Amino acid sequence: MLEHELAERAKRRIERHRTESHFDPTKTLAAFDFSAVPMVSKAHVMALASGDSWLEKGANVLIFGPPGGGKSHLGSAIGHALIDAGYRVLFTRTSEIVQKLQAARQSLQLPAALTKLDRFDLIVLDDLSYASKDQAETSVLFELIAERYERRSLLITANQPLSGWDHVFPDPGMTIAAIDRHVHHSTILEMNVESYRRRTASDKQSGRRRQSSRPTGQDGCRWTGRPA
Repeated sequence: MLEHELAERAKRRIERHRTESHFDPTKTLAAFDFSAVPMVSKAHVMALASGDSWLEKGANVLIFGPPGGGKSHLGSAIGHALIDAGYRVLFTRTSEIVQKLQAARQSLQLPAALTKLDRFDLIVLDDLSYASKDQAETSVLFELIAERYERRSLLITANQPLSGWDHVFPDPGMTIAAIDRHVHHSTILEMNVESYRRRTASDKQSGRRRQSSRPTGQDGCRWTGRPA
């Protein structure tokens, strides 16, 4: 009975952590197509998904690639696995957390807001490239990065590599400092593949072309190759 109660408590704790994480429940490792991104090592991703020591060191993961390549799915999948392993993870659009932190600063609550985020072992910042270019807002993003440096981990997805981060942080000094903090302890995954959405649309279009090119009989019916 004691073992059953402990197991039930652990199950309920994981369920609470998954709910607070805001992850899409369908974006798991089981649903991720590694064959579509041959440049990404599945073994490496599985090691990250176990947590190991990188979370304890406050290390980061950076996932780069064009839109639609599966960056958000992979980041979410790693997050789901870490929750199963007992860690607390938060998924957020970068623009959303920037707005929340900026509001906290305006109400003189920024230190408290950053401290509250400390309860998460990992924060997944999705779509960094789409963050506001306003210096007042991106400065709070930098403060989040600086606050978690070597203490708590970040997983960032971005369409642009590090060389393009000057479009996110308008201040050159802030750009250099942000990159420096991420490169120091980080794993970089590059997913330079065609958009999944574009591939799907192309496959559907090809299927329609093949369908329309099938020969028809004298009565106008399409030939299926099957006997009547």
